[in-house]
Amino acid sequence: MRAQSSETARFTDYLWDRTKDLRGAIDDLEFLRRLGDGTLPLEVFRTYVEQDSLYLAGYSKTLSLLAAKSPDPETAQFWAQSAGSAVAVESALHHDLLTGGRIPAREGEPEHSTACLGYISYLIATAATESYAVGAAAALPCFWIYAEVGRDLAAKAAEVLAADPEHPYAQWVATYGAEEFQESAAAARSLVDAAAAAASARDREAMETAFVIATRYELMFWDTALHPQPWPAG
Repeated sequence: MRAQSSETARFTDYLWDRTKDLRGAIDDLEFLRRLGDGTLPLEVFRTYVEQDSLYLAGYSKTLSLLAAKSPDPETAQFWAQSAGSAVAVESALHHDLLTGGRIPAREGEPEHSTACLGYISYLIATAATESYAVGAAAALPCFWIYAEVGRDLAAKAAEVLAADPEHPYAQWVATYGAEEFQESAAAARSLVDAAAAAASARDREAMETAFVIATRYELMFWDTALHPQPWPAG
């Protein structure tokens, strides 16, 4: 299906509408519902934070590749700064969550889940081997969907956090629902719109495919924290 050619419509509006069912499935996930009402088991939240930390290490490589392929210095600066933030700011948040004593400790090192490894492998491969525009479209769901989920969770978790401001989920909700993250998501979206405007029709179709695939991985990534899909034994 081709994107609408309206001069007033944003390409990302089309992508958002194209993934409506997938995003609805994300909104309905038990994991997010229980994270919002504070009933998610702590060991499940630990699993999510561990996987998110592993994911961000790969995602930062994706953003660095986009910076290298960017069409202008300002665009390159945004992706490079985002890559640095993924490593520094968010990794520090994960470290604090995992070592703060509120979440049960794990024995041994975590390994990538099937969804996590598949997601980051897809993003890195797309950023490395496809055009800048396609790579940017693949990277956008992580910005945009996290921003939407974080904002919704902040509203749903208000009562939980009011009762216990030190609740382990408070830091996560505060980070992804914060205005700075919302602004970064909006900036990433604008860059994808700009890339689409300069892209060929064939590249725009590839951008759509990449956005859809990344959104599928978003759904799988969230869901497998509560409903893991173990690797085959051996």
